[in-house]
Amino acid sequence: MWQCWISSGVLRRRWRGTLNDVLPKSNISILHRNVNLSPLTSRVITYRNMGSCHRQLRLPGGLWRTFKYSSFYSASGFHSRFFCSSGPEIDPIEIHKKKLNLWFSHLPQEEKQFGDYFTPETMHVEPLILERKPEERKGPLITPLLKASQAPQSASVTVEQLFEPTHQGGREQGLNVLLYGAVGTGKSTVVRKLVLDWCAGLTLTQFKLLVPFSCEDLSQLSKSTSLRDLVSRKYLHLKKIPMLSGESDQAKDVLFLFNGMEKMKLDFRIGSTELCSDPNEAVPSGAVVVNLLRKYMLPEASILVTTRLSALDHIPTKYVKRYAQIYGFNDPDRQRAYFTSRLLQQIGEKPRNQEAHALIELLYLNLQRESQLAAACFLPSYCWLTCAILHFLHFTDAQAPIRTLTGIYTSFLRLNFGGEVLETGGGVSSLEHQNSLMLYVVRTVGKLAFDGVTKKRTSFSEEELEQFVGGKTKTDEELRQLAVFRTDVLDFFLVPCIETKGSELNEKEKRYVFAIPAMQEYLAALYVVLGENKTALEKLSKEVTVAIGQVSEDVNTLISIISKFIPLRVFAVFNLLKLFPSLFEKISSRSKGRIARTMAAEMFRSEDSFNEDVLDQVEQSLLGVHGPQPQERLDSRAFELYPIFMGGLLHYGNRVLLEQLGCSIKSTTVAQITRTLKKHLAAEIVKWQPPEELMDLLVLLYEFQNPRLTAEVLLSIRSIKLSNVRMTPLKCFILSSVLACVPSRYHLEELDLSSCHLTNDLLTMLWPAFRHTHNLNLQFNSLGPESCILLRDLLLDPNCTIRSLHLCDNPLLESGARCLLDALLGNQSLRQLSLMHTGMGDTGACELAKRLNQHTGLQELNVAYNNIGDNAALTLVDACREHPSIHTVHLYLNPLSNVGKQSLYVRGVPLNQGGTGRRVKVLASVTEGSDISEDWHPILSIISKNASSWERERVREQLQIFLRDLEWGRKQAPSFWKKMHFRRVENGVRQTLQMLQKDPTRTGGSAK
Repeated sequence: MWQCWISSGVLRRRWRGTLNDVLPKSNISILHRNVNLSPLTSRVITYRNMGSCHRQLRLPGGLWRTFKYSSFYSASGFHSRFFCSSGPEIDPIEIHKKKLNLWFSHLPQEEKQFGDYFTPETMHVEPLILERKPEERKGPLITPLLKASQAPQSASVTVEQLFEPTHQGGREQGLNVLLYGAVGTGKSTVVRKLVLDWCAGLTLTQFKLLVPFSCEDLSQLSKSTSLRDLVSRKYLHLKKIPMLSGESDQAKDVLFLFNGMEKMKLDFRIGSTELCSDPNEAVPSGAVVVNLLRKYMLPEASILVTTRLSALDHIPTKYVKRYAQIYGFNDPDRQRAYFTSRLLQQIGEKPRNQEAHALIELLYLNLQRESQLAAACFLPSYCWLTCAILHFLHFTDAQAPIRTLTGIYTSFLRLNFGGEVLETGGGVSSLEHQNSLMLYVVRTVGKLAFDGVTKKRTSFSEEELEQFVGGKTKTDEELRQLAVFRTDVLDFFLVPCIETKGSELNEKEKRYVFAIPAMQEYLAALYVVLGENKTALEKLSKEVTVAIGQVSEDVNTLISIISKFIPLRVFAVFNLLKLFPSLFEKISSRSKGRIARTMAAEMFRSEDSFNEDVLDQVEQSLLGVHGPQPQERLDSRAFELYPIFMGGLLHYGNRVLLEQLGCSIKSTTVAQITRTLKKHLAAEIVKWQPPEELMDLLVLLYEFQNPRLTAEVLLSIRSIKLSNVRMTPLKCFILSSVLACVPSRYHLEELDLSSCHLTNDLLTMLWPAFRHTHNLNLQFNSLGPESCILLRDLLLDPNCTIRSLHLCDNPLLESGARCLLDALLGNQSLRQLSLMHTGMGDTGACELAKRLNQHTGLQELNVAYNNIGDNAALTLVDACREHPSIHTVHLYLNPLSNVGKQSLYVRGVPLNQGGTGRRVKVLASVTEGSDISEDWHPILSIISKNASSWERERVREQLQIFLRDLEWGRKQAPSFWKKMHFRRVENGVRQTLQMLQKDPTRTGGSAK
């Protein structure tokens, strides 16, 4: 800008800013103190005032020298920055490595649902990669169905080995390597790991520069551009890198990476794509790639291309030096390594790592059986889905982000098919000539899945595949689309059935199933929710509505013009055109109502009432069922996930993901389905439902993620009975999340969680649910003394509304009972407390007797089967008699003597003098002295119901005592009718004894 020897035009162009733009900030204050810069910033400096300006500025010698030299270099064409000597320049390749490492280390949103456990380094397992000759590049795929003799025998190679110099020559010309594979085999993962390893200096160290490109991104470029501009546009720091100049052989150190070549339409004909060797010449992006592959531009550079099977022939074989096919995980050991890297990243928590080890062992056993899961996990994408579902089932907690099963499947499809389209035009792709690939999947494979769900079938013949996927006669363009779809996508969803009988292995009898069984139900649900299963009337009405909509505007315009001259009655017939759209709306709303009715009907199918709940079914499909199982037909599986997926797809988060896949579900559709579904669910839920079906309903409400709908449905429920349902962290989280949607004033009459395998950790997750119940049943679980701390805090909560608490058959012991009794002083809601068979003993009974007066509202106390002796029992009964409200005490199945039982009976009779004068009902035996207890039937009923979880010998011993007491009382009975009454009770006791003798295995613990 100070070059006086340059022409004035150049000088004026050089001076466009203020001195603030060229001087360091540290020197601006000096200039302001010594000279008034205002005139200097607004005029052109000429040669005449050059010297005076220098004298006025009085810059330090070193600074002026730097300023002058930098001006000279700028004029000479070097374009160096002012004061460039202030610090060393950073190598642009080092900048490139740092930025590539940041970009490729970024995990997609779908990975973040697992927390911060995973990184590309810790979870990468190298898939099988085999080098193929050009003539065998379209050979058979390696699948679990191929015999060992059919599979290629060559050893696996790495990408680095593919770029080793060949025996045909050195590195005078770069290598073109084509890496191809089916959808889901791990091409993108291999590319990401390759780039990260190069940045870390672990692989491909012979290349100083790696330039990755996304072919999908390149296909969107509409303007011509040169190679150097293309590189600088994507990587600004490489704008002036000399390796891309084309001079000498500097490009030999460069590796270009083009990922997803199937997204570009490359034409290697010279008549269509001109030859170009200048990296600075602007040509279409496709021409840049073609000339690089031709080795006409930068012939010394090496190129790695990844593509799918359908685009394998887009690059002529003469331009490819090496072919390599990626096969995924071809053996259980690779699959196990992947599962281990995924499931053992649990922050070092010992209990969770133990559970993860157990899951891996079960998975490995299932994979070794050559099951259908092994065929699916041949693709790394399905290994990801398996790990995501197991992580969801086993490692869900209150701190984890909200995840749903439907969301996992939707994310899985977005990872594999996000943004992909099928082009319908033969020329340059445009939005109007593109169809969503996922929508194409729904209309073909989804229709097949829906037909299978409707007809209760899971396997399909080749004829059925041709019927639903091939369809009727197509145009040439549609046939081309179908060929691409069959090659790239169809095998991703449908695989040959592993479990086909030996007689069906011939080619005509070959059957196909969905790789993951639940995928059939997901695609069928998506097919229905998108409204693709329209009736003939709906299809006709939609077509007519579209046609009328196009004509009605012109007709209305014509009517408005000529109606000024002719009476409107003549044109009354044209008003019918306005009636049909409203009629179509009614038909459409009935269609949405039909979807809701289908969901409700599928949720409450009577034939599915005795199946496991859906979450257990999902787990069994992954881990297998171990132990002897009854023989079942191949197509006999229930489709209970189908309606749950339909509800989950209506959730806003899933609709956003589906929108990115090109499958749009409108908000009006969701509102219409929700409105009808609410009515049907409210009508069905008031009926008695098996515990497993009730759990499925809770899962549906959770998948829906609609708090308003959930609250309105739950208001119809007065009790939730989940007895014998195997509760897991996920199920506990679902129950708490669903009950958290109801208003605080809502309370269940009963929440039955007996025999649910509850532990202390699960109780913590269920805390929000406990605050919405009056009667809480937690008997027959695995709650220890530490659980009593949480129960104590629950009872001391000011908002606690629990009236009845059942803790029978939990190993609370004396310490747990003592901790639980601390809540008696601060709680006023409890009316019934059951501590039967909790191991409290004499000490716990005496401690309970001391603290009973702290709670004035307790009415019934059950301490049966607790190894309580005579003295402790008498002390407890005396305390109950002094209590203002207790009317019943259960003491049966305790080691009480006959004298002790008689004393308890006497103590329970109201006193004539002193005391409270109250009668306390003491249930210690089926007899009371020489009479039969009026509560003999409840005692026998409780013993019969709970004997399966008690010690058989102990129960048998107590029943024998009951029989001796009954026989003695019968002999003392004065009348015949009283003797017959004793006989009747004796028969009841003997029946209970016979039940124990016939089924001794029932005493091993609570069922499921």
